[in-house]
Order: sequence, then structure tokens, then C-alpha cells
Amino acid sequence: MAVIRPFRALRPSKENAHLVASVPYDVVNREEAKELAGQNSLSFLHVTRAEIDLNESADPYAPEVYGKGKENLDALIKRAPLITEEKPCLYLYRLEMNGRAQVGLAATFSVDDYDNDIIMKHEKTRKVKEDDRTNHIITTGAQTGPVFLTYKGVKEIDDIVNETMNSVEPLYDFTSSDGIKHTVWILPEKYTRNVIGEVAKVKNLYIADGHHRAASASRARKLKADADTSHKGDEEYNYFIAVLFPADQLKILPYNRIVFDLNNLTKEDFLNEISDKFYIEKTGKKEPDERKTFCMYLDGEWYHLKGRDSVAASSSLSESVAGTLDVSILQDFLLNPVLGIDDPRTNKRIDFVGGIRGTKELEKLVDAGKAAVAFSLYPVSVDDLMNISDAGEIMPPKSTWFEPKLRDGLLVHLI
Repeated sequence: MAVIRPFRALRPSKENAHLVASVPYDVVNREEAKELAGQNSLSFLHVTRAEIDLNESADPYAPEVYGKGKENLDALIKRAPLITEEKPCLYLYRLEMNGRAQVGLAATFSVDDYDNDIIMKHEKTRKVKEDDRTNHIITTGAQTGPVFLTYKGVKEIDDIVNETMNSVEPLYDFTSSDGIKHTVWILPEKYTRNVIGEVAKVKNLYIADGHHRAASASRARKLKADADTSHKGDEEYNYFIAVLFPADQLKILPYNRIVFDLNNLTKEDFLNEISDKFYIEKTGKKEPDERKTFCMYLDGEWYHLKGRDSVAASSSLSESVAGTLDVSILQDFLLNPVLGIDDPRTNKRIDFVGGIRGTKELEKLVDAGKAAVAFSLYPVSVDDLMNISDAGEIMPPKSTWFEPKLRDGLLVHLI
């Protein structure tokens, strides 16, 4: 039984929403965040990545960075302005990219449901990233960006969503600089009880993107509860902001790989080594068009890789759901044994390129000598994500790239 509740969002004025809204804090590095914010003093990146307003030598995890984020949030409330909703509401958030739309329910979700695995996970979190957002939440007193959740859609909720979009004027409706259209509605109060009731019937919700945000909300709740002598369990810090999308509306892009060297192998030796496990042929294709196949860019040429019978047999006998994924096959039969990438979470000889950047980015990195070889993968499915979560397993790192992404700053949850 999943618990959601309306909340009084802190949100920008309609006129300035497009200026306030920013990309998620964790999809850009410091330099990119500073460039994106540019001369826009209303950009929410000044809150989520406040180090861009400090000396370049400042440690991004230092207390003064979180303090600067709080200072910038207070200033933005006055300058944007940001207003607090008069009464608790549920919201709809539609993302449209290349003619494809997905519509989610924005609400606050129970931290208890996260802790008790009603909200399912598929990814390990890193302590340093948890520490970062926990400190940010505690210092600013706000959850500044939503977690991206999915579930097996419910017709009754879909009907209410469609009725609202067809009959209610949007709160926001703008296209961001990357071409994504963002539209937000306040859900009419007459539907609130029905929606809450329908979500309560759902057995499990699933984190699609935002594991560190959710984990940090849980840690922040514990800190707040421990410090609150009158803690009852219904305080705002017991809930975290998320947007819940039906699974059949989502699209996952691949998370591609680059490796910086060939593990002391010549090109010829490298190709010979991988030919033991994969059929190799030169190709004009840059992306695989089916599962269990890969495209590889090496020395200015693209190759198509398909596992030999031994690979197919071994992967099909895997005792884990995650072991059958293409990312696992590539890791287990090529990256580890041939290129020596033992743990992709910690090995510094590998990096990951989100599918939104396309294969041109892979070519660019290899042609510039910044990487020796690149691999493009077939995307993981939402069913894979749910099946792995249901099995209590963890996906290999950097398996999924969801696009389009929710913007930070449009709906903020004050705790």
C-alpha cells in the first residue's frame, strides 16, 4: 500500500518559471552548471549547485556551499519570486520530447514506504553523494528536486489525468533550451481523494531515477526526527517529493561505455582476444538494433559484436535477472576479462556516456584520443527494471538513462 499526500509547493511565478527551472543537479559538472546558469540570476542551479557562486577552489561538499545554497534560496524566494501554495495540492507534470509525451503525478511520498521497500530500488547509492544531498536538504530546509518514480499504470488515475489536462489551464507551459516542453497543472481538489485511494491500492512503486535523492530524504528524516522532541510521524520531513509516471509512457535510453586504453593490447591483439567470445564484423551501424548485440567504435571504425554460443549459454543460465542484461554480458565477457575493468563503479579506466548524447559523442571522444574504444548498447527496458527490483537485485552501474528529465525548482518541498 503506497502512501502519497498533497503538499504546499514552493514554486516560481508563471512568468519566470522558465528562468528558474534548471536541469537536475547531478547531470552536470561544476563547469557545465556555471555555464548553464550564465547571467541568469534566477536559475535554480544557484541553489542546487551553489559552488558556482564561490571561488573555484571551494570544496563542493564544504559547509559554506550548503550555506550559500540556503542564502541563494532565500534570495530567490524574494527575487523570482517563489510563492508557497496556499493549500496542499497534487500536481501533474507533463514532459514532451520529440513528439512523445509522458505525464506524471507530483506529490509527496512516504519515507517509510522507501525504507520498507514499498518503493523499490534497483541501484546502489554512494555515501559521498548521499552525504551531499542530505546536507543540502538539512541546510536549506527543502527537497529541491523530485525523485522520478514509475508504476504499472492505473486506468482510473489515467482518466483523471486526461480530464484535468483537457479542462484545466496549465500552471506552467514552456519549452526549455534543450527543446523539452514542460507543462504543470494543479490537480482539481475534487480528484484528490480518488487519486490517493487508487495509489494506495498499488503494491509497489519503483525508483526510475533519483536513488540518491530518495536515500538522502530518508537520512534527513532520521536527523530531523532525532532532533524533534515532539516528533509524531506526520511532519513534512517524513515525506519526499517525487513524480510518478505510468511505466508504459517511459523510454529508457542506453548508457554507453568508453574505455581509456586497451589494457596494453595492440588493436590486433584486442580484436583477437574478443573474437574468442564474440562474432565481429565491420558495420555501418552505430547502435545495436536488438538485445545481446553491441556496436564498438575503435580506431575510426564501427564494429558489430554478437556473443558466440558460449556467451549466450552462460548468460541464459545466470542465476540473477541482472546477469542476463546486455550491460552484464559486456562487462562479464569483454570489459573485465579483456580490458581489465574489474569493478566499473570504482575503476578509473572506464567512463559512461548517457544515450542522450548519441554516438557522435563516442566518436568524438575516441577520435580525440580521450578514449581508446567505445561501446554503444541496446537500452534496458522498464520491465527489466521492475523485474530486477522485484527480485531484490541491483542493476549494474550506469544501466539506464531516462530522458526527458524533470526540472529542478518548479516544485520544491519545504520540510
